[in-house]
Amino acid sequence: MMMKTVTVIRVLTIGSLSGLLLGVGLRITAGQVIESLRRCHLTLIVLANFVVVPALAVTATRAFGIGADLSVGMILLAAAPFAPVVPVFARMARADLALAAGLTSLFPILSAFLTPLVCAVALKQVVEAGAMRFSAGAILLTLLATITLPLGVGVAVNHLAPAVGRRALRPVEITSECVGALSLAFVTATEFRSILATGWVPLLVMAMVSEVSLALGYVLGGRDRDSRRVVGLGTSNRNIALALLVAIQCFGGTPVVPAVVANGLLLILLGLLHVAFWRFGSGWQRTT
Repeated sequence: MMMKTVTVIRVLTIGSLSGLLLGVGLRITAGQVIESLRRCHLTLIVLANFVVVPALAVTATRAFGIGADLSVGMILLAAAPFAPVVPVFARMARADLALAAGLTSLFPILSAFLTPLVCAVALKQVVEAGAMRFSAGAILLTLLATITLPLGVGVAVNHLAPAVGRRALRPVEITSECVGALSLAFVTATEFRSILATGWVPLLVMAMVSEVSLALGYVLGGRDRDSRRVVGLGTSNRNIALALLVAIQCFGGTPVVPAVVANGLLLILLGLLHVAFWRFGSGWQRTT
């Protein structure tokens, strides 16, 4: 991948991720986050997302003999939980939107510290990854700037100037979603051949990891069905923008980037299928 292309993708990804998290911050208050998190099994959810799911991805890639580059891409996704799109999915699936916003606001902050650590540990299990350029310190600083800062700014604006926050919310969300779509489309176009070369076996393995993660999150979501759906969606839908940012930052110019994109597109499709099943399945149950 040419340096200019890498730069464009990095700028678009950072812009999208920062905008999405700024939008999340503008929607919530610190009190709402604390209340929603108080009601869930937070410790178990964090362990599942930052320990169990990455370990599951490492185990699956080794068991099925997935190549190093594809394995790294899958591990990066596994180490980046709770996509910013989870509240959108939760609303579509008629799930607990407050819990979705609370967890989606917390996990990016945790990711800024834990994702580099999880990646540093998990990537050691991929033999060939030892020669790849991974700097936990550098990526930590990048994530703090692109995750923690915009999220904190959004919460602060919502607290200090709620009227300003309400006016800015929709433009911020629309702009960041458009930039995110543009980023994904751009990297898909530039890496199209590499994405097609991914093969069906790695995608099948990633689908298996995603489905097991969904079941795990659903179980940990508690007794309430709507809460279970939120945790299930968050655990199975990984933060593609975050994983792509790490891939570009540390593995730019390698097949790791298209591996993240190919598997990320699969996760989006699976997430939409789950949302459709829960939404229309619930409607069918009410009419019978």
